Amino acid sequence: MARYQVILAYDGTDFLGFQRQGADTRTVQREIEAALRCLNWQGESILASGRTDTGVHASGQVIAFDLNWKHSVEALERALNANLPDEIAVSKVKETSADFHPRFDARFRTYEYTIYSVPYRNPLRDRYAWHVWPSVNLVLLNKAAALLPGTHDFVVMGTPPPRKGGSTQRTIYQAEWHNLQASGMRFEITANAFLYHMVRRLVFLTVMVAAGKISLESLSEGLQAVRPQIPGLAPPQGLVLKKVRFKDEDAVKSVE
Repeated sequence: MARYQVILAYDGTDFLGFQRQGADTRTVQREIEAALRCLNWQGESILASGRTDTGVHASGQVIAFDLNWKHSVEALERALNANLPDEIAVSKVKETSADFHPRFDARFRTYEYTIYSVPYRNPLRDRYAWHVWPSVNLVLLNKAAALLPGTHDFVVMGTPPPRKGGSTQRTIYQAEWHNLQASGMRFEITANAFLYHMVRRLVFLTVMVAAGKISLESLSEGLQAVRPQIPGLAPPQGLVLKKVRFKDEDAVKSVE
């Protein structure tokens, strides 16, 4: 019996989030566990670095599980991909320590969020991006994003942890918007951890600043003094869990 660490990608459009729920709900976790059972997995639940919401995607989700596997890790990778649905794919498998936990051992998590700005909505882009029109200014987006790095109480920027007394303080290491081709822009943010809905909330607020709906001063005051901001979330389909880094990996400055 060994513990395996797996990096995987998925299109979250047709899943009711990552976490296993009721018997009739299709989730990413349920599909992975079904694939593992085809390989004689006897566990009750896989471990994951995070639980993405309904409609959210991933290119670097990390999971772990214990499995009695007598072949190579390359063979395990092929076997998993052969049993997974088309929306989920394993990119890397490695054997890890018996006490490895992808959530509790994670040091940094990186998410990215994509918007596009053209006069008319494009159904081919809507699966993976938020249509924002009128167009917003990249300079203003980045002035808003520049307020985010540091340690703050994000209680008004996300959903508090379900555990009573859980901290709402998080440390953001980098947050920046980038221009893409075809009238698109992408936000990338790295932190030690995120509250539920926190990234989508921050995307919404930075877009509202760039659209002139709220001021930079208001966003800054909200971060410093935990003042409520206008309600709203960016839609889920633009969000991707890009990368998770662990204790034995490079420092945050080298996050790709």
